[in-house]
Amino acid sequence: MKAYVFPGQGAQFVGMGKDLYDNSALAREMFEKANEILGFRITDLMFAGTDEDLRQTKVTQPAIFLHSVILAATLGDEFKPDMVAGHSLGEFSALVANKALSFEDGLRLVFARAQAMQKACEMEPSTMAAILGLEDTKVEEICRSIDEVVVPANYNSPGQLVISGSMKGIEVACEQLKAAGARRALPLKVGGAFHSPLMEPARIELAEAINKTTVNSPICPIYQNATALRVTDPDQIRKNLIDQLTAPVLWTQIVQNMVSDGADHFVEVGPGNVLQGLIGKIAKEVTTAGA
Repeated sequence: MKAYVFPGQGAQFVGMGKDLYDNSALAREMFEKANEILGFRITDLMFAGTDEDLRQTKVTQPAIFLHSVILAATLGDEFKPDMVAGHSLGEFSALVANKALSFEDGLRLVFARAQAMQKACEMEPSTMAAILGLEDTKVEEICRSIDEVVVPANYNSPGQLVISGSMKGIEVACEQLKAAGARRALPLKVGGAFHSPLMEPARIELAEAINKTTVNSPICPIYQNATALRVTDPDQIRKNLIDQLTAPVLWTQIVQNMVSDGADHFVEVGPGNVLQGLIGKIAKEVTTAGA
Protein backbone atom coordinates (compact mmCIF):
# COMPACT_ATOMS: atom_id res chain seq x y z
CA MET A 1 0.00 0.00 0.00
CA LYS A 2 1.17 3.50 -0.84
CA ALA A 3 1.34 6.32 1.72
CA TYR A 4 1.94 9.93 0.72
CA VAL A 5 3.58 12.19 3.31
CA PHE A 6 3.98 15.97 3.38
CA PRO A 7 6.82 17.94 5.05
CA GLY A 8 6.61 20.80 7.52
CA GLN A 9 8.51 23.96 8.33
CA GLY A 10 12.26 23.84 7.73
CA ALA A 11 12.10 22.23 4.27
CA GLN A 12 11.99 25.56 2.41
CA PHE A 13 14.66 26.70 -0.07
CA VAL A 14 15.05 29.63 -2.48
CA GLY A 15 13.78 28.59 -5.92
CA MET A 16 11.21 26.14 -4.53
CA GLY A 17 8.34 25.51 -6.94
CA LYS A 18 9.82 27.45 -9.88
CA ASP A 19 10.18 24.32 -12.02
CA LEU A 20 6.50 23.55 -11.43
CA TYR A 21 5.48 27.12 -12.38
CA ASP A 22 7.62 27.06 -15.53
CA ASN A 23 6.53 23.63 -16.77
CA SER A 24 2.85 23.24 -15.81
CA ALA A 25 -0.15 25.37 -16.75
CA LEU A 26 -2.07 23.91 -13.79
CA ALA A 27 0.75 24.86 -11.40
CA ARG A 28 0.89 28.43 -12.81
CA GLU A 29 -2.85 28.80 -12.35
CA MET A 30 -2.67 27.57 -8.73
CA PHE A 31 0.32 29.76 -7.86
CA GLU A 32 -1.37 32.86 -9.30
CA LYS A 33 -4.55 32.02 -7.38
CA ALA A 34 -2.42 31.84 -4.23
CA ASN A 35 -0.88 35.27 -4.92
CA GLU A 36 -4.42 36.64 -5.23
CA ILE A 37 -5.67 34.99 -1.99
CA LEU A 38 -2.63 36.05 0.07
CA GLY A 39 -2.58 39.61 -1.25
CA PHE A 40 1.13 39.55 -2.10
CA ARG A 41 3.27 37.73 -4.67
CA ILE A 42 4.57 34.85 -2.62
CA THR A 43 5.89 33.36 -5.86
CA ASP A 44 8.47 36.19 -6.09
CA LEU A 45 9.77 35.28 -2.60
CA MET A 46 9.73 31.54 -3.29
CA PHE A 47 11.47 31.72 -6.66
CA ALA A 48 13.90 34.60 -6.19
CA GLY A 49 13.75 35.84 -2.60
CA THR A 50 16.41 35.46 0.08
CA ASP A 51 16.81 32.83 2.80
CA GLU A 52 15.76 35.55 5.24
CA ASP A 53 12.53 36.18 3.29
CA LEU A 54 11.68 32.50 3.41
CA ARG A 55 12.37 32.25 7.15
CA GLN A 56 9.48 34.59 7.97
CA THR A 57 6.73 32.37 9.36
CA LYS A 58 4.05 34.15 7.30
CA VAL A 59 6.03 33.22 4.16
CA THR A 60 7.54 29.87 5.16
CA GLN A 61 4.31 28.09 6.00
CA PRO A 62 2.28 29.02 2.90
CA ALA A 63 5.37 28.49 0.68
CA ILE A 64 5.88 24.89 1.84
CA PHE A 65 2.13 24.23 1.66
CA LEU A 66 1.96 25.56 -1.91
CA HIS A 67 4.97 23.57 -3.11
CA SER A 68 3.49 20.37 -1.66
CA VAL A 69 -0.13 20.67 -2.79
CA ILE A 70 0.71 21.98 -6.25
CA LEU A 71 3.24 19.19 -6.76
CA ALA A 72 0.56 16.67 -5.71
CA ALA A 73 -1.93 18.26 -8.14
CA THR A 74 0.53 18.05 -11.06
CA LEU A 75 0.96 14.30 -10.46
CA GLY A 76 -2.57 13.89 -11.85
CA ASP A 77 -3.64 10.26 -12.17
CA GLU A 78 -0.33 9.11 -10.67
CA PHE A 79 -1.49 10.43 -7.29
CA LYS A 80 -3.31 7.43 -5.83
CA PRO A 81 -2.82 7.43 -2.05
CA ASP A 82 -4.07 4.63 0.17
CA MET A 83 -3.34 6.88 3.15
CA VAL A 84 -1.72 10.28 3.87
CA ALA A 85 -0.02 12.13 6.71
CA GLY A 86 1.82 15.42 7.15
CA HIS A 87 4.41 16.60 9.64
CA SER A 88 3.01 19.61 11.56
CA LEU A 89 2.24 22.19 8.84
CA GLY A 90 2.30 19.29 6.35
CA GLU A 91 -0.98 18.02 7.81
CA PHE A 92 -2.77 20.87 6.00
CA SER A 93 -1.09 19.88 2.72
CA ALA A 94 -2.16 16.26 3.29
CA LEU A 95 -5.79 17.34 3.91
CA VAL A 96 -5.91 19.29 0.65
CA ALA A 97 -4.28 16.42 -1.26
CA ASN A 98 -6.86 13.93 0.06
CA LYS A 99 -9.73 16.36 -0.68
CA ALA A 100 -10.80 16.96 2.92
CA LEU A 101 -10.02 20.68 2.39
CA SER A 102 -10.25 22.74 -0.78
CA PHE A 103 -7.03 24.34 -2.03
CA GLU A 104 -8.34 27.83 -1.28
CA ASP A 105 -9.54 26.98 2.25
CA GLY A 106 -6.31 25.12 3.00
CA LEU A 107 -4.21 28.11 1.98
CA ARG A 108 -6.33 30.54 4.00
CA LEU A 109 -6.02 28.34 7.09
CA VAL A 110 -2.26 27.94 6.68
CA PHE A 111 -1.84 31.72 6.38
CA ALA A 112 -4.08 32.28 9.42
CA ARG A 113 -2.06 29.64 11.32
CA ALA A 114 1.24 31.32 10.43
CA GLN A 115 0.03 34.73 11.59
CA ALA A 116 -1.51 33.35 14.81
CA MET A 117 1.70 31.45 15.64
CA GLN A 118 3.80 34.55 14.95
CA LYS A 119 1.67 36.57 17.38
CA ALA A 120 1.93 33.86 20.05
CA CYS A 121 5.72 33.82 19.62
CA GLU A 122 5.89 37.58 20.12
CA MET A 123 3.78 37.41 23.30
CA GLU A 124 6.34 35.29 25.14
CA PRO A 125 9.93 34.53 24.06
CA SER A 126 10.26 30.76 23.69
CA THR A 127 12.16 28.18 21.67
CA MET A 128 12.80 24.50 20.83
CA ALA A 129 15.71 22.06 20.97
CA ALA A 130 16.50 18.74 19.30
CA ILE A 131 17.50 15.93 21.66
CA LEU A 132 19.48 13.10 20.07
CA GLY A 133 20.43 9.70 21.42
CA LEU A 134 18.15 9.40 24.45
CA GLU A 135 15.07 7.25 25.05
CA ASP A 136 11.78 9.10 24.63
CA THR A 137 10.66 8.05 28.11
CA LYS A 138 13.78 9.61 29.68
CA VAL A 139 13.22 12.88 27.81
CA GLU A 140 9.58 12.93 28.94
CA GLU A 141 10.59 12.25 32.56
CA ILE A 142 13.13 15.09 32.65
CA CYS A 143 10.73 17.54 30.98
CA ARG A 144 8.09 16.75 33.64
CA SER A 145 10.61 17.39 36.44
CA ILE A 146 11.44 20.97 35.38
CA ASP A 147 9.57 23.85 36.97
CA GLU A 148 9.13 25.69 33.67
CA VAL A 149 7.09 25.13 30.49
CA VAL A 150 9.04 22.44 28.62
CA VAL A 151 7.39 19.53 26.77
CA PRO A 152 8.12 16.94 24.06
CA ALA A 153 6.99 18.55 20.79
CA ASN A 154 8.09 16.36 17.85
CA TYR A 155 8.59 12.60 18.12
CA ASN A 156 10.58 12.52 14.87
CA SER A 157 12.17 9.05 15.04
CA PRO A 158 13.55 6.74 17.75
CA GLY A 159 16.33 8.67 19.48
CA GLN A 160 15.33 12.02 17.93
CA LEU A 161 12.85 14.06 19.92
CA VAL A 162 12.36 17.84 19.75
CA ILE A 163 11.36 19.65 22.94
CA SER A 164 9.57 22.98 23.17
CA GLY A 165 9.11 25.58 25.90
CA SER A 166 10.21 28.77 27.61
CA MET A 167 13.77 30.04 27.05
CA LYS A 168 14.71 29.11 30.63
CA GLY A 169 12.93 25.75 30.43
CA ILE A 170 14.80 24.72 27.28
CA GLU A 171 18.14 25.88 28.71
CA VAL A 172 17.66 23.85 31.91
CA ALA A 173 16.30 20.83 30.02
CA CYS A 174 19.27 20.76 27.62
CA GLU A 175 21.72 20.76 30.56
CA GLN A 176 19.85 17.97 32.35
CA LEU A 177 19.34 15.88 29.21
CA LYS A 178 23.05 16.03 28.34
CA ALA A 179 23.87 15.01 31.91
CA ALA A 180 21.45 12.09 31.50
CA GLY A 181 23.34 10.83 28.45
CA ALA A 182 21.87 12.61 25.42
CA ARG A 183 24.37 12.56 22.55
CA ARG A 184 23.34 16.10 21.52
CA ALA A 185 20.97 18.75 22.83
CA LEU A 186 20.77 21.37 20.10
CA PRO A 187 18.80 24.63 20.47
CA LEU A 188 16.94 25.27 17.18
CA LYS A 189 16.69 28.54 15.26
CA VAL A 190 12.92 28.86 15.47
CA GLY A 191 10.60 31.71 16.36
CA GLY A 192 8.95 30.07 19.34
CA ALA A 193 7.73 27.03 21.25
CA PHE A 194 5.62 25.30 18.61
CA HIS A 195 3.45 22.35 19.70
CA SER A 196 3.50 23.41 23.36
CA PRO A 197 1.05 25.06 25.80
CA LEU A 198 2.65 28.41 24.86
CA MET A 199 0.80 28.17 21.52
CA GLU A 200 -2.59 28.27 23.29
CA PRO A 201 -3.40 31.85 22.08
CA ALA A 202 -2.73 30.69 18.50
CA ARG A 203 -4.85 27.56 19.02
CA ILE A 204 -7.82 29.66 20.18
CA GLU A 205 -7.46 32.04 17.23
CA LEU A 206 -7.07 29.26 14.65
CA ALA A 207 -9.94 27.22 16.12
CA GLU A 208 -12.33 30.00 15.12
CA ALA A 209 -11.13 29.86 11.51
CA ILE A 210 -11.13 26.03 11.37
CA ASN A 211 -14.65 25.82 12.80
CA LYS A 212 -15.91 28.09 9.99
CA THR A 213 -14.22 25.99 7.29
CA THR A 214 -15.90 23.14 5.41
CA VAL A 215 -14.18 19.79 6.01
CA ASN A 216 -15.21 17.10 3.50
CA SER A 217 -15.01 13.32 3.70
CA PRO A 218 -11.51 12.52 2.40
CA ILE A 219 -10.68 10.15 -0.47
CA CYS A 220 -8.43 8.16 1.89
CA PRO A 221 -7.59 8.10 5.63
CA ILE A 222 -5.26 10.65 7.19
CA TYR A 223 -3.10 9.86 10.22
CA GLN A 224 -3.12 13.08 12.25
CA ASN A 225 -0.35 14.55 14.38
CA ALA A 226 -2.29 14.90 17.63
CA THR A 227 -3.42 11.25 17.85
CA ALA A 228 -1.34 9.29 15.27
CA LEU A 229 -4.57 7.43 14.45
CA ARG A 230 -6.32 6.74 11.14
CA VAL A 231 -9.12 9.30 10.63
CA THR A 232 -11.81 9.79 7.97
CA ASP A 233 -14.59 11.54 9.93
CA PRO A 234 -14.71 15.29 9.08
CA ASP A 235 -15.62 16.33 12.65
CA GLN A 236 -12.72 14.35 14.10
CA ILE A 237 -10.36 15.77 11.46
CA ARG A 238 -11.43 19.27 12.49
CA LYS A 239 -10.91 18.60 16.21
CA ASN A 240 -7.46 17.06 15.67
CA LEU A 241 -6.45 19.97 13.45
CA ILE A 242 -7.31 22.43 16.23
CA ASP A 243 -5.53 20.34 18.89
CA GLN A 244 -2.42 20.12 16.70
CA LEU A 245 -1.03 23.55 17.67
CA THR A 246 -0.52 22.67 21.34
CA ALA A 247 -0.14 18.88 21.05
CA PRO A 248 3.09 17.05 20.14
CA VAL A 249 3.67 15.78 16.60
CA LEU A 250 3.53 11.99 16.98
CA TRP A 251 5.48 11.28 13.78
CA THR A 252 7.19 8.08 14.97
CA GLN A 253 3.82 6.68 16.05
CA ILE A 254 2.12 7.80 12.80
CA VAL A 255 4.63 5.94 10.63
CA GLN A 256 4.43 2.85 12.85
CA ASN A 257 0.61 2.88 12.62
CA MET A 258 0.64 3.35 8.84
CA VAL A 259 3.02 0.40 8.47
CA SER A 260 0.83 -1.71 10.79
CA ASP A 261 -2.14 -0.84 8.54
CA GLY A 262 -0.31 -2.03 5.41
CA ALA A 263 1.84 0.85 4.12
CA ASP A 264 5.00 -0.49 2.49
CA HIS A 265 5.96 2.42 0.19
CA PHE A 266 6.11 6.07 1.31
CA VAL A 267 6.25 9.00 -1.14
CA GLU A 268 7.30 12.43 0.17
CA VAL A 269 5.52 15.27 -1.64
CA GLY A 270 7.11 18.69 -1.22
CA PRO A 271 10.48 20.34 -0.77
CA GLY A 272 13.38 18.30 0.61
CA ASN A 273 13.67 14.70 1.77
CA VAL A 274 13.64 15.02 5.57
CA LEU A 275 10.63 12.73 6.03
CA GLN A 276 12.19 9.99 3.90
CA GLY A 277 15.18 10.00 6.26
CA LEU A 278 12.98 9.83 9.36
CA ILE A 279 10.80 7.05 7.91
CA GLY A 280 13.95 5.01 7.13
CA LYS A 281 14.91 5.20 10.81
CA ILE A 282 11.41 4.31 12.04
CA ALA A 283 10.57 1.45 9.66
CA LYS A 284 13.60 -0.05 7.92
CA GLU A 285 11.44 -2.58 6.04
CA VAL A 286 9.60 -0.02 3.88
CA THR A 287 10.70 1.82 0.72
CA THR A 288 10.68 5.61 0.34
CA ALA A 289 10.85 8.03 -2.59
CA GLY A 290 10.30 11.67 -3.48
CA ALA A 291 7.38 12.65 -5.74
